[in-house]
Amino acid sequence: MSIRKALTIAGSDSGGGAGIQADLKTFQELNVFGMTAITAVTAQNTLGVDAVYPMSLEAIEKQIDAVATDIGTDAVKTGMLFSGEIIELVVSKIKKYNWSQIVVDPVMIAKGGAALLKQEAIDAMCQYLLPIATVITPNIPEAEELTGISINTWDDRKLAAEKLYELGAKNVIIKGGHGSGDLLIDLLFDGKNYTELQSKRFSTKNTHGTGCTFAAATAACLANGKSMEESFRIAKDFVYYAIKEDLHIGNGHGPTNHWAYQKQQNHSMK
Repeated sequence: MSIRKALTIAGSDSGGGAGIQADLKTFQELNVFGMTAITAVTAQNTLGVDAVYPMSLEAIEKQIDAVATDIGTDAVKTGMLFSGEIIELVVSKIKKYNWSQIVVDPVMIAKGGAALLKQEAIDAMCQYLLPIATVITPNIPEAEELTGISINTWDDRKLAAEKLYELGAKNVIIKGGHGSGDLLIDLLFDGKNYTELQSKRFSTKNTHGTGCTFAAATAACLANGKSMEESFRIAKDFVYYAIKEDLHIGNGHGPTNHWAYQKQQNHSMK
């Protein structure tokens, strides 16, 4: 039996709802062995981020090397990279080890509003990280920040997707969680075709970690050999059920339910 593996290079969330904690939970639920390279430690809970402690470049490098030289990986998911220096280091390591399935979640701002990416790092992300990305998965505000395009209409979203593709990403998924209306619509652009997936929008404040979870689910599916479109569909369903059956933990933006998708799958098989 071949064990598929995924490496998340991201920040730690002490509250357990986002970051590497969400990534590892998602990998496990989708039958992928998860590994980590921690870029920063955050002190946070459902009410917000109290502090961010970036890891040293040496610490990040050593973590990646340790995984690469012994275990290897079938997919890489990047999350909170915090600074331009960290982005350049991560890109150099991905290139060194010839890793090819790269899912970029451009984590910029926490649910509570705290900045998780330095302004100077945005240029580094566009210059170095996007050209090696198999797929980038921004929400609407992140897509606006990366492209300079104000997204108010569906055509705006398509234009932003095209711009991100031109910056080098092989595929672009712009999530619709920050949109309006009763339906939540996510968009996949592969350079030629647009694929739209719709789901019901739930009225809940418990959506902490949805971006991390979506990207991690995409990475897990790619690690398992699934196509980009199928990975997109599964990631969409995974987050849909995670939000639908939220956990009501904490007093602020609570986490989603990472085991809801498998619960639904098992129920469907009966």
